[in-house]
Amino acid sequence: MPPNNLLKIGDFARLADTNLRTLRYYEELGLLLPAQRSTGGFRYYRDTDVNRLNMIRQLQDLGMQLEDIGELMTSRDEGLGREGLLAKVRTILSHQDQLLEARVTELQEQRQRIANALQKTAECAACATSPIAGNNFCEPCPCTGAPLPKSISALF
Repeated sequence: MPPNNLLKIGDFARLADTNLRTLRYYEELGLLLPAQRSTGGFRYYRDTDVNRLNMIRQLQDLGMQLEDIGELMTSRDEGLGREGLLAKVRTILSHQDQLLEARVTELQEQRQRIANALQKTAECAACATSPIAGNNFCEPCPCTGAPLPKSISALF
């Protein structure tokens, strides 16, 4: 039986929908430490450690590097005091917000490229030419002479 209602690493991995390798790697990086180790070296986690793991995943999904996540996650252990801790968290999260803003801009640009490609396919519907090697696969467009949008040129 695990001590103090703690979960063995395998049980925790299932609860957290991850694998043992990830948990060990995060431990190696200092991101997610077991709540306790047995004398035999078995790792035990609290079920609330899932929240910490989920935060790590969310920050990674946003593009934050594991090193920065580690810096954020260990902030409370640095003895910075309340104001120092809050300042550090704000700085890291502000940096992350800047990365997100850049990602949103990139996604908006991708959506615009897709909209352009969709518009071009509507134009292609009225064209009698089929893309074949003999017409360079419609590149450039035989109707307009313009290059195809990059997002669809490989398909025509």
